[in-house]
Amino acid sequence: MQWSEVIDNPYFKNLPFKIELNRYGKVEMTPASNKHGRLQLHIGALLERKLKKGEALTECSIQTTEGVKVADIAWCSKPFIKQYGYETPYSHAPELCIEVVSPSNSQEEMLNKVQLYLQAGAQEVWIVWENGTIDYYDANGKLAQSRYGINVKLPVN
Repeated sequence: MQWSEVIDNPYFKNLPFKIELNRYGKVEMTPASNKHGRLQLHIGALLERKLKKGEALTECSIQTTEGVKVADIAWCSKPFIKQYGYETPYSHAPELCIEVVSPSNSQEEMLNKVQLYLQAGAQEVWIVWENGTIDYYDANGKLAQSRYGINVKLPVN
């Protein structure tokens, strides 16, 4: 299955799931909670306020070596938007890709997504864990803090 078939398929519209394609073109679904959506909005709004020379996207589809993955939040610079527009899925990852971990996600799955986004061109990947911890990664590995200079304070509830 191709990504265009997924987004055009009426059976997949309005589902409370995050949909991705694996490397074999099979649909994978991850249930999302309302808290998950709240964190996406909070982080996306923070990126929009702090990083003025670009824009934040939620549910950003990215073609990877293992199929189409959907970053919960991405930040794209103005030059990135000028070059890639809003192609779906992106053939090159935006500069910053962020995953908000759902209860159904494993640590192994999240670390695999880090590598896939970096291989697809992301400069930095964040993993936001349920306990409020955020792990930051770049091509050299785990970082002590984001190079984007943003201090993320997640909402308590």
